[in-house]
Amino acid sequence: MEEQMANEYASPLPPIHQMAAATLTDDSDSSIVPWCQFSRRVLIRSIVCSPDGGASLAGQNVTVGGWVKTGREQGKGTFAFLELNDGSCPTNLQVIVDEKVAPLGQLVPTGTCVYVEGVLKKPPEGTKQSVELRVEKVLDVGTVDPAKYPLPKTKLTLEFLRDFVHLRPRTNAISAVSRIRNALAYATHTFFQKHGFLYVHTPIITTSDCEGAGEMFQVTTLLSDTEKLEKELKQNPPPSEAEIDAEKLLVQEKGEDILQLKSAKASKEKITAAVAELTRAKENLERLEERSKLKPGLPEKDGKIDYSRDFFARQAFLTVSGQLQVEGFACALSNVYTFGPTFRAEHSHTSRHLAEFWMVEPEIAFADLKDDMNCAEAYVRFLCQWLLDNCLDDMQFMVENFDKTAINRLKMVALTPFERISYTDAVKLLEKVTDKKFENKVEWGIDLASEHERYLTEVIFKKPVIVYNYPKGIKAFYMRLNDDMKTVAAMDVLVPKVGELVGGSQREERYEVIQKRILEMGLPLEPYDWYLDTRRYGTIKHCGFGLGFERMVLFATGIDNIRDVIPFPRYPGRADL
Repeated sequence: MEEQMANEYASPLPPIHQMAAATLTDDSDSSIVPWCQFSRRVLIRSIVCSPDGGASLAGQNVTVGGWVKTGREQGKGTFAFLELNDGSCPTNLQVIVDEKVAPLGQLVPTGTCVYVEGVLKKPPEGTKQSVELRVEKVLDVGTVDPAKYPLPKTKLTLEFLRDFVHLRPRTNAISAVSRIRNALAYATHTFFQKHGFLYVHTPIITTSDCEGAGEMFQVTTLLSDTEKLEKELKQNPPPSEAEIDAEKLLVQEKGEDILQLKSAKASKEKITAAVAELTRAKENLERLEERSKLKPGLPEKDGKIDYSRDFFARQAFLTVSGQLQVEGFACALSNVYTFGPTFRAEHSHTSRHLAEFWMVEPEIAFADLKDDMNCAEAYVRFLCQWLLDNCLDDMQFMVENFDKTAINRLKMVALTPFERISYTDAVKLLEKVTDKKFENKVEWGIDLASEHERYLTEVIFKKPVIVYNYPKGIKAFYMRLNDDMKTVAAMDVLVPKVGELVGGSQREERYEVIQKRILEMGLPLEPYDWYLDTRRYGTIKHCGFGLGFERMVLFATGIDNIRDVIPFPRYPGRADL
């Protein structure tokens, strides 16, 4: 038995170059189906997405695993058809199981997970499949009770699926979105690594507000500590004054006992024992006095909450951006980027807002606003081309089910140079619009609304637009003040469908100017003292931007609600799982 187990688990991995080569057999030899390196199966994508749809693979023995999209018994229950999908692509593999191989009733319900071994066969003429799997052995089954399974095979709305966040990846729509999201993340790292950027992990917990808007989630243990204390005090109330007075009297008596022993020239052992009793009495009195000070509620000092008693010994928050921290690395390591979750405690229920979302934030050393715009444009166009080159099957699914223009929109952005226009000129263009009545008034000094941004991209220019040099009053303190003293060197990349996709700026590197800007915004200097050090010591010209990752997925897929393009959406009133 031990020898058999040793053989089972001791199969060595092939050399790394062979492992890499194995993953390329999909492209290098379409007649050999590649097996997964770390599970004993073949991806369905490797079969059905081969150039001929898998026809040339007929005759090969394979093992596949996946979830039944639809299943039905045929031939009066003598065999069953299963449409199997393992999440590797939008296309299903048709699987045929004979009643002699396994009980068909447990295989056909939607959602059932099956792990099967069999032979790939060419189906009869006239069928839409190029290849199908004839099962010879069922290795494992994850059964489903069809009466209780919450995702029936009827078409389901994305809104309905939000109530089943843990199961919705099994649907065609969410699985396609997940693969597109994955492709965009991979493309993000590819782009910045290719251009020499260093990936930096910035903190999720911070003590400074990057945007200065104050819409931050506070991180504290004071509430849980207070709840624990209240529960403890309820079970074990603090001592009364009488109990403390009694303990004080006991301490006094123990002290007098020692004096009497010493005057009576008692033995050393008796005196030592008496001293030990006095020490225990004093310690008990100290504990009682400490407990008497305990009061329910948050700790206070000078009439305010005492955050020195908190976990981090000061106020702390979930980050709204990793920009300020990554700037420190740009001022030492040149070009860097961060890619991680950010948080806004904004009570918004629109289709464009989440409480938790992901941001891509590069920072470029020795660069100005023009360099910033060039980088942002190149990055967005790279993402679009990447999806066209690597995710076309999923994009075709989006075209067929959500947005007929999705692929054409990607092509347009990938191939078209972006328009560049100053904020002042953009406002002038919008003020002249007569064929549309905007809900939000257009005037110099306002922050452009989504309707304004989309009108610029979809109607006036019919392509992506970069708007730059915004009024300083509507932008963050860290953006470089222009010579006109009214605008800052900021830029936004606007795209059809979603409006603002990227926001960036040249950073204010002048110490006196940025210090003044912080005070003008009504922010305290102390939390930003570390940030000002990057201006005090060896300051450099630098710039950067942030791309809202979910907005990029929205733009690519054509899906309407941002809650449907993130795996686990968090928004006011909802934080499932």
